Amino acid sequence: MTQLLAKPQESKAATPTPAEHTARRRALLEWIAIHSLGIAAALFFTLPFVFVLLTSLMSDSQALSRDLIPHTWEWGNYAKVFDTPGFLTWWKNTLIYAGLGTVLTVVSSIPVAYALAKFRFRGRNLALMLVISMMMLPPQVVVIPMYLFWAKQLDLSGSLWPLIIPMAFGDAFSIFLLRQFLTTIPDEYVDAAKVDGCGDVRTLLKVVLPMARPGIAAVALFQFFYAWNDYFGPQIYASENPGAWTLSYGLESFKGAHHTDWNLTMAATVLVMAPVILVFFFAQKAFVEGVTLTGVKG
Repeated sequence: MTQLLAKPQESKAATPTPAEHTARRRALLEWIAIHSLGIAAALFFTLPFVFVLLTSLMSDSQALSRDLIPHTWEWGNYAKVFDTPGFLTWWKNTLIYAGLGTVLTVVSSIPVAYALAKFRFRGRNLALMLVISMMMLPPQVVVIPMYLFWAKQLDLSGSLWPLIIPMAFGDAFSIFLLRQFLTTIPDEYVDAAKVDGCGDVRTLLKVVLPMARPGIAAVALFQFFYAWNDYFGPQIYASENPGAWTLSYGLESFKGAHHTDWNLTMAATVLVMAPVILVFFFAQKAFVEGVTLTGVKG
């Protein structure tokens, strides 16, 4: 008899109240709205790349027509791009510029960021303000005196060295980003290393750098993306020498030479974008972690 009386109470308790039903419905609508916005944003950024990729696989007569799917998949378009005179040279120059520039920037920026984050010295705040001021200075402001210095005084015009050599002296944005990340590392680790007999250099190499890998990865990716996509610098210093062109600058001349062959132009564009996309795809976890943690502590 007790069990029979308990069943109606259990079924009554299991029935959601109007307030709970309204809350569940609101949560469902919010979930649908958020995911709909996410899908719309993903399509907004993805569809242009899909269009470029599909166009690169079309024939010349079908490119930029109303057809969105290639009638025949012309994979040979990519081979034609590589057969274009100078394209492999642009690849080599871009790899040297982006790779060597990234290494120099990271190596030269880490000690400065470490000093600004962990050392206590007179004028530290002034030095940090100077770094921030350099970030706000547009490169167009100093392009004329810098060009006169590299081209007239050192005779390095027609090459990428005027863009690579300055990276060996640090980058304001990289220093600031690394400094912000290093401030998130507790000072107790640094103090403990010094108590154990480690000097400043050994503390940096053995303690700080292993803990700062996400921040270093973020800085390296930022610098690599900047150098890979840089158009302004090669246009200023390397435009007079086709043998020193990078992909970003050479792609403009490629488009001019193949202004009617949009399928080949799109294929060249895909080849320029592909390395950056692959690098970000495999390193996005460290990149996002490094960028996120830089704002934890000022």
